[in-house]
Amino acid sequence: MLEPDKLSLNIPDTTKPRVVIVGGGFGGINLAKKLSEKYFQVVMFDKQNYHGFWPLLYQVATAGLEPDSIAEPLRKMFGSDDYKDFYFRLVKVTKVNPAAKTVETLIGELPYDFLVIATGTKINYFGNENVKKFAFPLKQIPHALNLRSQMLQAFEQANMTKDAMLRQSLMNFVIVGGGPTGVELAGALAEMRRHVLPTDYPGMDFTQMNIFLIEGMDRVLPPMSPESSERTFKYLTELGIDIRLNTLVQDYDGKTVTLKGGQQIQAHTLIWAAGVSGAVLPGLPEETVERGRILVNEFNQVLGYEDLFAIGDVAFMKTPDYPKGHPGVAQPAIQQGKLLAKNLQRIIKKEPLEPFKYFEKGSLAIIGRNRAVADLPNNIHLGGFFAWVIWLFVHIMYLIGFRNKLVVLSNWIYKFFTYENGTRLIIRPFIRKGDRVTREFIDKYGGD
Repeated sequence: MLEPDKLSLNIPDTTKPRVVIVGGGFGGINLAKKLSEKYFQVVMFDKQNYHGFWPLLYQVATAGLEPDSIAEPLRKMFGSDDYKDFYFRLVKVTKVNPAAKTVETLIGELPYDFLVIATGTKINYFGNENVKKFAFPLKQIPHALNLRSQMLQAFEQANMTKDAMLRQSLMNFVIVGGGPTGVELAGALAEMRRHVLPTDYPGMDFTQMNIFLIEGMDRVLPPMSPESSERTFKYLTELGIDIRLNTLVQDYDGKTVTLKGGQQIQAHTLIWAAGVSGAVLPGLPEETVERGRILVNEFNQVLGYEDLFAIGDVAFMKTPDYPKGHPGVAQPAIQQGKLLAKNLQRIIKKEPLEPFKYFEKGSLAIIGRNRAVADLPNNIHLGGFFAWVIWLFVHIMYLIGFRNKLVVLSNWIYKFFTYENGTRLIIRPFIRKGDRVTREFIDKYGGD
């Protein structure tokens, strides 16, 4: 690996206004796609070289899909002649300097005319360092692959151990967070338990596999309607999920989950889907950040600045309809990115800016085959098969790239008729720090 002082951002000088976008998520890519190279030079920074469709990340973790079916290389997305003045750099942004109008990275700084922060969210462990150390997050593709390896390794170890208590601990899975990620992952694990794992491990009794769903509020899917929450609770219960509402995790040491109140669950796998906060960049004035997100006005301008913007999950736009900001889903980011592209051109042309008005297209969650919930406009709430079909259609439509749409659709069709979950390969064994059981297992039986 080259030393930082031997690297350069290598961005050519330009006479056009330079728009720097930090983040290649839904907001960043929709902004970049709509910016005209006639008016701007566009530079995008990201720590990964692909755009991922994170709503399907849980299917990668449960071996339903492979990583490349939910991700698209950023360079491929902007590789046509339509983006000749677009530059992507795989580098971490370490600081922004609004006064100097520069962005600092690990290999140098770059001046900007307009800066757009589209960094999304980061995992929020609420200050619990043990949970941060031992739990499995599910926010990025590497997280999903680590979790997949952990689960498959746990089954392999449980299949060979003579220790009944250890076997049960390996077959207990605790999911913390009853939002969309938590309930969808719980449903996927329950279907694996019923249809896939008994065939893979014919000597094991999977009635002993426990899936716990821990939620701090009084219902699952708190962001959705009470009707959808009630349906989801019913579906999860039918699938045999042990749901614990009004319950918080106090501690986790990699083997024992301690709940507030003192109750304990022995589990080698705890999946953290309990919360996120905005991935705010260093250098912003303290008064521009509230509740872990960047305060913006109705034009997505960071408060106090005309050339600094934030869009998507990291942006906190207070409106009468959304006093706590817009929901942390793809649609606000997509809509804000598209509108900001138009507004940046309006700035160049000295035209009035158009305020952002969020069009709520609805919320969806899937809990398993023929089980889903949908909150649609006009106060329409659906459940069951019809909501399941809507969920499938919407997720196929919003995948990036024709190949990904085709691969995911074919996988889902195959799974529908066969109950099969992809290829359950342990490509890279994962050993968590402090996990003596897995370390000894890999060293003795699975490694060179």
